[in-house]
Amino acid sequence: MHWKRLSRLRLAQQLLLLLLPALMLLSLAELRLTAQDVHRAADAAYDRSLLGALKSIDANVSTESGGLSVELPYRLFEFFELTASGPVQYRVATADGLVELGSADLPPPPEALKLGVPQFYDGTYFGSPVRVAAYARELDQPAEGSASRKLVIQVAEGTQSRNEFRRTFVRRAAWASAVFLVLATAACVAAVVLVLRPLGRLSSEVAQRSPGELQPLPDEDLPGDVRPLVEAINEHMQRTQALGAQQRMFLDDASHQLRTHLTTLRMQVDFALRERNPGEVHATLAALGEELQRATRSTNQLLALARSESADLQPAQFDALDLLRDVARQFLPAARDKGLDLGVEAEHLQAWGDAALLREALANLVANAVAYVPVGSVTLRAAADALGWSVVVEDTGPGLPAEFQARAGTRFARGTGRAGGAGLGLAIASGIATRHAGTLRLERGGPGHGLRATLWWPRPPSMPEN
Repeated sequence: MHWKRLSRLRLAQQLLLLLLPALMLLSLAELRLTAQDVHRAADAAYDRSLLGALKSIDANVSTESGGLSVELPYRLFEFFELTASGPVQYRVATADGLVELGSADLPPPPEALKLGVPQFYDGTYFGSPVRVAAYARELDQPAEGSASRKLVIQVAEGTQSRNEFRRTFVRRAAWASAVFLVLATAACVAAVVLVLRPLGRLSSEVAQRSPGELQPLPDEDLPGDVRPLVEAINEHMQRTQALGAQQRMFLDDASHQLRTHLTTLRMQVDFALRERNPGEVHATLAALGEELQRATRSTNQLLALARSESADLQPAQFDALDLLRDVARQFLPAARDKGLDLGVEAEHLQAWGDAALLREALANLVANAVAYVPVGSVTLRAAADALGWSVVVEDTGPGLPAEFQARAGTRFARGTGRAGGAGLGLAIASGIATRHAGTLRLERGGPGHGLRATLWWPRPPSMPEN
């Protein structure tokens, strides 16, 4: 749900909503790491000073008098107290605690001391936090009153000074991080606005265009990531422009064809109204009926042509033999009336394509053959190979004239002796073949006569050969 809401925002808003929280998190993480580094650095610096005090006391410990004595370096202690912003406490004692000097109640070390290894730890002294350095070593001789030869030295100082140092340093780091965050935010905003400015110009240019303006969009000043989108839009506009030109040409051709039929019908009706001879009126009505039939066929073909050019392909698996038989049954009565032998020579064959469109193409090829073959036969075949499928309509008619062969498949193109048709059948078949990425081939059939019309379309790459 959150991603859907985010996708509705402008691109600049999406980028800023993603970048700014990331910058804040990075700044907070950097500040935390800085605070940890400051804590370690302050402890290291102040602990070295504390270790100096401890070694100064150790250097002044003596047991030569039999007891335990310490000559304190007061000037050094005064310096330590100044750096610690408070008093410095010490304790010098034997390990058994029977002999000790200084503050006896300093917090003990959390772990057992190792000889010659100083240990630093935090504790509390009279309710105040202190930092303690502890050290143990062997005495040359045991002190009077104790059997232990192990000496323990502790030095403690208040943590006020080092805590103030930490707070000051972290406060400065926080201010620096805040300034950096503000500058980084401003830089991000400026960068996003600058980078997306070409998209704003592109959007304004598209919005200002008229509905019929389909010229390509300029892509010279656009980022490399946006240029493929503009190229795709330009390709789409080119296809739209080509489709619009094709539709305008279709409307021009269709209106011309229908006006021709309507003009003929109007002339025949006017003639029939003026004619007084019943025989002539009957002949005119018969001609009128034939013209209406041609107009109906032309209209149906125009609709089929429009559908073949604009309808979405709905490919599916179908039996090519069933398709051929269906078309043959449709034209069998017309073929019998002319005495033609209409037959199917094929076996069951599974093909892939838009069966409805392919049936329309095949029906137009068979309709042409039945219409223009005076005597003989019309045969329907189907075949397949590793590359694709084909359906064939072969007849024993006069074939196509040589001058018409080059224009075959062009809408409203008719050969000599074919005045009864609209010149759309081959155009429909060729258009459907093209929609299937195939071709329509027209060749001489049989032994030098007739016509063989072959509609071939390729096999999809993902579909293996049967």
